[in-house]
Amino acid sequence: MRLHFPLIFAVAFVGCRTPSGSGGTSMTQLQASARAAPVAASTLGAGDMVEIRVFQDAELSGAFRVSPEGTIDYPLCGRLKVADKTSSAVADQVTECLRQGFLKSPQVTVLVREYNSKKVFVFGEVQKPGTFPYEENMSIVQAVTLAGGFTKLAAKNSINVTRTVEGKEVKIRIAVEDIGVGREKNFNLQPGDIVFVPESFF
Repeated sequence: MRLHFPLIFAVAFVGCRTPSGSGGTSMTQLQASARAAPVAASTLGAGDMVEIRVFQDAELSGAFRVSPEGTIDYPLCGRLKVADKTSSAVADQVTECLRQGFLKSPQVTVLVREYNSKKVFVFGEVQKPGTFPYEENMSIVQAVTLAGGFTKLAAKNSINVTRTVEGKEVKIRIAVEDIGVGREKNFNLQPGDIVFVPESFF
């Protein structure tokens, strides 16, 4: 296994090069954008669990799981299509429904309890590599923790996050060990990110 990692890295980084003067957004610019941009609001999908709270109305408050068809069955409103909508958009949707003859001024809050439709992937030198549900504002430290932590061979300051930015795959190198001791800021993941922990050769 030790013999194969150099080849993997060679392929990964050659693919990130953009010829100078070719126009458009360079891979370096995409990497900077991916690192600096805040985590985008995640949309809902099948299997997600949302909690809807209506101020001073317990009967209209509760937890609802998004069906395979992308809907929830909500009291008074019936079946609502929530797939591909953010939690704030669903709150607006429920508010509008309740305002139509049920409540005069409903105050609705929607919280996402489980993002089962969104995943992050953690592979390489971790104890339990695999696929994990994305959580709002999930950090790379959280993801590594979910994967059981590093193995003894992990190169903790050379972790790569693969992310799609503007339709292109971008690889971002993250120094997680430095994050752990406060030398670097934590790095938030986005749904679909692939975290790869390479083996240390030292």
